[in-house]
Amino acid sequence: MIKTLLIANRGEIARRVMRTAKRMGIRTVAVYSEADADAPHVREADESILLGPAPAAESYLLGEKIIQAAIVTGADAIHPGYGFLSENAAFADACATNNIIFVGPSADAIRAMGLKDRAKALMEEAGVPVTPGYHGENQDPDHLAAEAGRIGYPVLIKAVAGGGGKGMRKVEAAADFLAALDSCKRESSKSFGDDRVLIEKFITNPRHIEVQVFGDSRGRVIHLYERDCSLQRRHQKVIEEAPAPGMTPNVRQAMCSAAINAAKAVDYVGAGTVEFIVDGSGELREDGFFFMEMNTRLQVEHPVTEMVTGLDLVELQLKVAAGGSVPEQDTIRLNGHAMEARLYAEDPVAGFLPSTGPLERLEFPQTGSGRRVDTGVEEGGEVSLHYDPMIAKLIAHADTRGNAAQSLAAMIDELVVYPVRTNAAFLRRATLHEDFLAARLSTGFIEANLETLIPATVHPVDGAFALLGALDLRPILGGALDPFEAADGWRLNAQPRVEHRFEVADEIVAVTLSKTGRSLVVRVGDGIADIKDLSIEDSARGYAFAARAEGEDLRAVCEPVGEGVLVACQGRATVFAFENPEAAADALEAGDVIKAPMPGKVLAVNVKAGDRVTKGQALVVLEAMKMEHALAAPRDGVIGELSVEVGGQVGEGDVLVALEALEDVPA
Repeated sequence: MIKTLLIANRGEIARRVMRTAKRMGIRTVAVYSEADADAPHVREADESILLGPAPAAESYLLGEKIIQAAIVTGADAIHPGYGFLSENAAFADACATNNIIFVGPSADAIRAMGLKDRAKALMEEAGVPVTPGYHGENQDPDHLAAEAGRIGYPVLIKAVAGGGGKGMRKVEAAADFLAALDSCKRESSKSFGDDRVLIEKFITNPRHIEVQVFGDSRGRVIHLYERDCSLQRRHQKVIEEAPAPGMTPNVRQAMCSAAINAAKAVDYVGAGTVEFIVDGSGELREDGFFFMEMNTRLQVEHPVTEMVTGLDLVELQLKVAAGGSVPEQDTIRLNGHAMEARLYAEDPVAGFLPSTGPLERLEFPQTGSGRRVDTGVEEGGEVSLHYDPMIAKLIAHADTRGNAAQSLAAMIDELVVYPVRTNAAFLRRATLHEDFLAARLSTGFIEANLETLIPATVHPVDGAFALLGALDLRPILGGALDPFEAADGWRLNAQPRVEHRFEVADEIVAVTLSKTGRSLVVRVGDGIADIKDLSIEDSARGYAFAARAEGEDLRAVCEPVGEGVLVACQGRATVFAFENPEAAADALEAGDVIKAPMPGKVLAVNVKAGDRVTKGQALVVLEAMKMEHALAAPRDGVIGELSVEVGGQVGEGDVLVALEALEDVPA
């Protein structure tokens, strides 16, 4: 039995491994970089060791330092997680040399599967179906071009030592081959220190289906069924699920048997994943899948397998690493359907550019009852530019695929992330896309539907919540909301319409909210939406809305941030800044009247008619979204007329104070 486990990783996978180890009574040791000194995985470990500066090459990739940390802390095993040193054969060897258990396969198995050309040759020998292609040693560009022509276009150029979507190029025609080859070799050399490539036939309408396998030291290998990882962007998985839609008993038997044969061919011990490229042009076939590669580690998407089998894969890893056996194949059953979405710190609207920085707001959905969140960060932390930008994995399990998708979308609805931008709304749209729900899947799904998957800069519904949130809603909290008929000033000067201008992403956005029958109609630019059954609740940070719009029941939160409000709804997180309130107030105060620069509640009236005032003196204080804004006299003068009183509601542009010149006042 393992007594002390060092986790040679960071973030969510370090916490994931630690969680199971603690449940098993195993003492845990974390390693960390200077950038991760305050990270959750460091605090949660029984002991922690600093490796070095933030760059991975100076910390998490220093195998010798990690081995030394294990020796110093008395760790008898190291779990590598995924990424970093998880598929580094030299590191596995170093563990063995120092009598430390490496929680993973042997160094020989890692080497055998690490180079794609050798792995494919090995698979052919083992009778595992492989994609038609060229896996030879001759790397002369002309020879490779000739092989591509023999295979037939389109082809895929893949780095021999590649992984994670790097060093991969699809080529449609012979005229494009040499340029693509040159680009692929450059990337492969930079990423892996090896520019060798192989050529494969590109499968039209391909699906990516993988099989989770587990081997033990007694030579037994089992499978834990399959996962479908077809939803990818630039060869990076985005949404994964288990089991694979459309899988038949015969195809499952053929694919899982092939995966077991692949693992046995390298005497595999531990958790591994055999990935297949699958012909998705029609129904799945027993002769329609081909070996792609084997990942000799735990996968990011392992939670979906855990959800449908009820097994803890990390627990099984630790038991097998300590000499235990895998369970009997016939004891493993599929239960329901599970989906996982990877929440990344990136901005789909800006071409998926990474977004780094502090996580001032980070609220995850509730967990339990088939819902799970795996994360390595928390509110108050940050997304570092040094590491993978994944914030969390959201996992949903239900009795059917459709219900799992709906549950996953509901989890996304509960997310609040600010100011780091995320792909949450993108994930939600993908999860609820009609083709995805109908299981019309391929690795080209996202590319083909990209325009519809990327949300608009400003959604009309978000504009409505921003406008409502800028007002003081506390007098009418709870129940159905009709802002135009409610008491305490909500008649908005007896006009069933309210307008305001916000600044969103450096653009001025005009939001108009009006009443039509029993609906509220919001207009934002050319966008329009009907809002029904609106209700509101107060919260410590702002307001929580519930409503029905565009045929959906939706929830949103609205909170003050900086000089505006944050609206989080359906994965979107939009900041509606008051259009420079100080400048707007200055402009509205420039004449003989002082107008409200935004909708709000009057908190204070500091003057009365006839008072003499000086330039800059605070006259009226408004509250918008629980933030105070003082309106000052633009010049010396005398208060002529006051149109407000404390507690009243005002709309944008309402006249609050009339200011007369000193010379106009009788001595």
